[in-house]
Amino acid sequence: MDNLVYCLNGTVPIFVMMLLGLFLRKINYFSQAFADKLNSYVFKVGLPVMMFKDLTGSDFFQVWDTSFVLFCFFATLLSILLTALLSRLLKERPLRGEFIQVGYRSSVALLGAAFLENLYGNAGAASLVIIGAVPLYNAAAVTVLSLTSPTQNGLSKGALKKVAKGVATNPIILGIVVGLVWTLLRLPIPTILEKSVSSVSATATPLGLMALGASFDWKKALGRIRPALGATCLKLVVFVAIFLPVAVAMGFRDDKLVATLTLLGSPTTVSCFVMARNLGHEGTITSSTVMLTTAFSAFTLTLWLYLLKSMAFI
Repeated sequence: MDNLVYCLNGTVPIFVMMLLGLFLRKINYFSQAFADKLNSYVFKVGLPVMMFKDLTGSDFFQVWDTSFVLFCFFATLLSILLTALLSRLLKERPLRGEFIQVGYRSSVALLGAAFLENLYGNAGAASLVIIGAVPLYNAAAVTVLSLTSPTQNGLSKGALKKVAKGVATNPIILGIVVGLVWTLLRLPIPTILEKSVSSVSATATPLGLMALGASFDWKKALGRIRPALGATCLKLVVFVAIFLPVAVAMGFRDDKLVATLTLLGSPTTVSCFVMARNLGHEGTITSSTVMLTTAFSAFTLTLWLYLLKSMAFI
């Protein structure tokens, strides 16, 4: 029972915030435009400041783990390749690109940080996951969506430039880089700056989760239901079942194992829909998978956490 309570303490508050966002949208307190603004704020300000705060508040040499970063990179790469192989089952070429992206791309920055903050009071391990996976996330997404887009003839120079620019200007990555540099140079943090950073950092998780909940729409989840269910199964069950035992065998425990779980088994990120639409795709599989993974992850993430806790890995 203690293990179950521990897991529920980690997952239920997160999904309560999402349900609150959904409720506020239902009573028209939140509009979709406002939810989009909140998402933008969390992505561009809240999460980068949180990453900066957690890195400057810890010893870099204790936080950094080369083997863990490499594991995150290769687990992501293999997930992409496996999803690409399975996408061949879809007859319509444009649908393959959407299926690949939603099959591997997680809300690791938001939910990873939320889980780690809930369970350990610090999201430092999430920054290592982001370093290992997010640049590959962006590069693979632009590549597969461009190659399968009905409006483009393959991967253009413009698309490649977009990949490079997207990685170089990603606010979360920039927050990590600034935090690492600040820590390595051992720069002091004045009290005024420290308190301001802490205040902004504290807004990232609740606002991001409410915005995610406010964006939920069951009607969209019914479009292209079969491929969306397939991608949802990959996202929440298959990749966790394949790679989490590898992480355990490599000796990762506690916060790194929880960070690995959110990399492999958290819901598909909302930004997938924006990227798919911008590259000429219909976006129905994408929106459906975002909705389905968000709904079902409340149960699957709790179950995975319970298994890890029961086996004394976290």
